[in-house]
Amino acid sequence: MKIAVLVKYIPNPEGTPEMGSDFRLKREGVEAALDPGDEHGVEAALQLAGADGEVTYVTMGPEPAAAAIRRALSMGGHKGVHVKDDALKGADALVTAKALAAALKRDQYDLVITGVESTDGYTGTLPMTVAELLGIPSATFARKLEAKDGGISIERQTAGGYDSVECSLPALVTVTAGANEPRYPTLKGIMAAKQKPMDTLSVSDLGLSAEDATPTQEVMGIEPVPAKEAGEILEAGDDTAARVVEFLRSAKVI
Repeated sequence: MKIAVLVKYIPNPEGTPEMGSDFRLKREGVEAALDPGDEHGVEAALQLAGADGEVTYVTMGPEPAAAAIRRALSMGGHKGVHVKDDALKGADALVTAKALAAALKRDQYDLVITGVESTDGYTGTLPMTVAELLGIPSATFARKLEAKDGGISIERQTAGGYDSVECSLPALVTVTAGANEPRYPTLKGIMAAKQKPMDTLSVSDLGLSAEDATPTQEVMGIEPVPAKEAGEILEAGDDTAARVVEFLRSAKVI
């Protein structure tokens, strides 16, 4: 099976992100790492591919983003594809999806695997947009997946349990953090990752126009989240129940 995994290099997920004057996350010159959610996609791909399959990691971003691919390759896999172009700076989710889909179209993959959503963006829309642009089905929120009869079968996580979903290949699957336990890179894997091939592609290499690379969304401003105010404590008394009811009414809960 030939599998592509979308990976992303994000500002330190355990730190406080830095914002630039353009209201965008600073992605260069800051501590960063492979998105933890993507590690589950890497692990799922390596398990499905086994000894006979091929796993390719695809990312988009400035020069430091290549580290996400190297990190994934140190866990296993065969090669990487890095979409890098100054024209894509500030890309929104749609532009990003167009670029990644164009990169994926350059090869024929049986399966594309992604995380559910990025830790720095949290839009949760990119995987399905990529699938739509590729013209393939998407199976989302997989807590378990396996190849089955020339297709893919997943257990789709729901609030009340899971749904069994099957679809033909090629397809795109998003995996949850509960899908597996990602392996740790070994020293041998880290050294081998430095020698594995990585293609670097520009907007022109992908055959995209200037319009394709132009975001349709713009961040107009940002402000810190208001500090949480202390709650009101009601002492027990004859009017306590009535005060609780009045509070719930004012909050439009009842």
